[in-house]
Amino acid sequence: MDLNTITSVAHPESRAQLPVWTAGDAWLAGGTWLFSEPQAHLSRLIDLADLKWPALTITDTHLTIAATCTISELDALTCPPEWLSAPLINQCCRAFLASFKIWKTATVGGNLCMSLPAGPMISLTSALDGISTIWKAGGGEQKLAVLDFVTGNQRNRLMPGDLLRQIDIPLAALKRRAAFRQISLTPVGRSAALLIGSLDGAGVLNLTVTASTVRPIRLSFPQPPDANALRAAIAHEITDHLYHDDVHGKPFWRKHMTLRLAEEIRRELLDSARP
Repeated sequence: MDLNTITSVAHPESRAQLPVWTAGDAWLAGGTWLFSEPQAHLSRLIDLADLKWPALTITDTHLTIAATCTISELDALTCPPEWLSAPLINQCCRAFLASFKIWKTATVGGNLCMSLPAGPMISLTSALDGISTIWKAGGGEQKLAVLDFVTGNQRNRLMPGDLLRQIDIPLAALKRRAAFRQISLTPVGRSAALLIGSLDGAGVLNLTVTASTVRPIRLSFPQPPDANALRAAIAHEITDHLYHDDVHGKPFWRKHMTLRLAEEIRRELLDSARP
């Protein structure tokens, strides 16, 4: 869609060249949402392409995902064999159920900043202990866990002019055994529940609930829970008002599927841990 209210486009090549944020500005990365509907309140786009952030960087401690990394770039990442959680990357990329054109344009950062409950990059990065780096509009930067970055349906911790720079995934999280479950009302529908569980070497079970809830929620069990303990913990931590309600699934059904998928994950991970 043409944005006929735009009068200028800035092309900064470094942080120092980022223009002063004013009303009517918008960051432009992939633009798959930005150009999908009228944006009559906008007058200037700040194009991030010329910043040329490396899409993916692997260090001794982290996998760094630039906010401008596309879904196709992330999906194509070749992962070392010791990254037992690596299949989550491809599974979450495919939870978009999007065309190849969207994959080559949509960005990881854009998915986080839209902060939709069904955002699969939110699911992936929150389950893998992702830490976001935010360039603050007034200078400096802020580190924030993805679990805390998204606060509700299309709500997050960004203030006007803030820019999401990257997400860092600890390699230790990628080396945990993991299990993935996702369900939609229709075969090609938006995720109504997307749960990821992981089990570390010390036997700690983590369960991250997304899509069925308005924000990502983490449950951690130092000792492997039985089915009743898992169900009780979910009921305690995820109260009814936290379940999302839209045409892709009513709260009662999302709650039911959350409990069902969580139990499937518990069984899969604990069965795999038995000698």
